[in-house]
Amino acid sequence: MTSTLALSDTFGSDLVRGIGAILLYGVIGLLLMFAGFYAIDFTTPGKLSKLVTRGLPNAVIVTASGLLSMAFIVVVAIFNSASDLTEGLITSLVYGLIGVIVQVLAVRLLEWATRIDVGSTIESEKFAPASIVVAAAHLGLGLVVAVAIS
Repeated sequence: MTSTLALSDTFGSDLVRGIGAILLYGVIGLLLMFAGFYAIDFTTPGKLSKLVTRGLPNAVIVTASGLLSMAFIVVVAIFNSASDLTEGLITSLVYGLIGVIVQVLAVRLLEWATRIDVGSTIESEKFAPASIVVAAAHLGLGLVVAVAIS
């Protein structure tokens, strides 16, 4: 008894197109994450990458939450992109960049409103509970911006 696997005539080209889309969206996502990290780093007192490398706990908490909040925004921007690949890549990039900008501005505004000295908090060698408030602001506003994109 012989059986054959029936694949559509366009299976190969559809597969290649899907792999290409994954790679292109991956590049867009990576670029947006870099943009998000550098936007957080630029607007936060101190050099985050150096503070994280030194293992300062508050810098690690704030940076990790900032990256997660940016990931929420990037994921939702990609998820809600247009069905056409080119339009989808463009809308993902535009929505993602706008989301990063809004996120950074909102977090800075919230930090100002709470009067937290983020610079001294992230440079402290000891855990500071205020870093959890800053992290919560990052995550909460990241979710708000992500949902606003959808």
